[in-house]
Amino acid sequence: MKIIRYVLYDILRSRMIIGYTAFLLLVSAALFATETNASKSILNLLNIVLIVVPLVSIVFTTIHYYNSYQFIELMLAQPIERMKLLLSEFLGVILSLSAAFLIGIGLPVLLFSADGSGISLLISGILLTFIFSSIAFWVAAITQDKAKGIGVTLLLWFYFSLIYDFIVLFLMFTFSDYPLEKAMLGFTALNPIDLGRVFVMLQMDVSALMGYTGAVYKQFFGSALGMFFALGVMIMWAVVPLFLAIRVFKKKDF
Repeated sequence: MKIIRYVLYDILRSRMIIGYTAFLLLVSAALFATETNASKSILNLLNIVLIVVPLVSIVFTTIHYYNSYQFIELMLAQPIERMKLLLSEFLGVILSLSAAFLIGIGLPVLLFSADGSGISLLISGILLTFIFSSIAFWVAAITQDKAKGIGVTLLLWFYFSLIYDFIVLFLMFTFSDYPLEKAMLGFTALNPIDLGRVFVMLQMDVSALMGYTGAVYKQFFGSALGMFFALGVMIMWAVVPLFLAIRVFKKKDF
């Protein structure tokens, strides 16, 4: 707990966290103030959350890890388990980023759209924060060089945000003569950003905007089983990279 408090105190003073919170708060407040339809504001916020939250989470976490390298080496000289140290760093980072997200997005959403779609947006944003922070810890643990680590995390964000969609569209176009609706369920599980998008949009009953696979998404993800499936897979996306990071961190030479 002492390490977590120290990490929280150090991060919450960061200009990047303050700017991140202010940016989200200004954007979300402006969208709700200029749009009379709360559902349209949630859709616009969803597009921003799916791009900004993963990017800030993965880049900030990576930079924080490398900047804390000397502190980590100092702590390792003490009688502290490596797993506890890494988990303390991880919890400090995600608590800070989650607090910034809940202040910037959560407050306006709870004031203007405290319904199923608004709550699902908050859940999706928190889970994406966990996921991409976890991925960043894993990349930083296996990459010694700071510039290389930041480059890899940016490439991963670019892949999940843009490249993956182009790959899926290419497959849909190439194999358009075959029934791919159910296969799209599997493709969705391979991208946490797509899972977050599906999770929120189905709460808003706008599956028609998701293309010809919308009916399949609505049939499966719209059910209670489908919602648990989406949440479960997103939790796995957060847990597995963190588990891999812990394994690497335990064996790493400092």
